[in-house]
Amino acid sequence: MERQPVILLLLVDDEAAFREIFSTKLTAAGFKVATAADGSEGVAKAKELKPDLVLMDLHMPGMNGVEALMKLKEDATTKNAKVVFLTSYGEPRPQAQEVDTKFSAELGAVDYIRKTDDLEAIVLKVKSFFKK
Repeated sequence: MERQPVILLLLVDDEAAFREIFSTKLTAAGFKVATAADGSEGVAKAKELKPDLVLMDLHMPGMNGVEALMKLKEDATTKNAKVVFLTSYGEPRPQAQEVDTKFSAELGAVDYIRKTDDLEAIVLKVKSFFKK
């Protein structure tokens, strides 16, 4: 039986309860998960761990998600990091999703995930970034 490679996710969010719930769910789905409580810690951990995907909250005190993404893009070791924004904003309507996807792409992120979506749907979306 072929072993699946371990996929390392870095979850950057200022809400401890959110980090705990998401980490538990993503670990149960087979991912290895590291966490950071703010943008500065997230940038430092991304440089250290070189995760396969960074799940980055947009709105955090101190360095927000956009600023953290810019820092990652400036550094040679993390400039190609795949970042997906996490947001509690946004609407499920297709027009709003198109705007949010375009906004994320213009900043250099792979996509965005609404934190209010169903956890199973979020796990499926994270998995979709690794489908061949």
